[in-house]
Amino acid sequence: MRVGAQRNEPRDEVSRAEDALALEHQLCFALTVAARSVVGAYRPVLEQLGLTHPQYLAMLALWQRSPRSLKELSRELAHEPATLSVLLNRLQERGLVTRTRSDGDRRSILVDLTDEGARMRERAVAIPGIMLERLGLDRAGLEELNSRMRSLIDAAEQASHRPAPPI
Repeated sequence: MRVGAQRNEPRDEVSRAEDALALEHQLCFALTVAARSVVGAYRPVLEQLGLTHPQYLAMLALWQRSPRSLKELSRELAHEPATLSVLLNRLQERGLVTRTRSDGDRRSILVDLTDEGARMRERAVAIPGIMLERLGLDRAGLEELNSRMRSLIDAAEQASHRPAPPI
C-alpha cells in the first residue's frame, strides 16, 4: 500500500457513525438545513400575499398586537432594529404598516397596521393549516416540535451567556 492511500479510500459506515465531527451529526447543521427547508416550503404560499418569510413574521407579530414600538417588535422577532427597519420600509411602501413617533417619547417609533395590513390577516389565517399539510404535520406533532424547539432555544440562550469550556 502506498503512503496516503488510506486517506483516499471511503470511510466505512461504522467509523463515520463514530466520528463526532461528521456533518450529519452536527445539531447546528440539521437546524440550518431544517430552517432553510421550512422557509422554502413557505415561499410559494407567502408569495400569494406578496410577503417574504421575515415580512410574514413581522405581520404575525403585528396581527397579534398593534401598535407596538420598533424596539419591542425587534426584540420579539430577534432582529436588530436597523435590520427590522429595512423590512418595515418594504411593508410601509406596500401600504401595510405605518411608523410614527411616539407622543410620549419622541425617540420611540410606533409600528401599526394600516387597514390594508389588517385585512391581509383574513387571507393569512389559512397559512398555518396549509403549512401543516405541506409539511405532513398534525396539531399534536406541531405542538411537540414547538415545545422541543422552545426548550432548545432556551438552552442555547442560557449557554450563550456562559463561558465556553476549553477545547
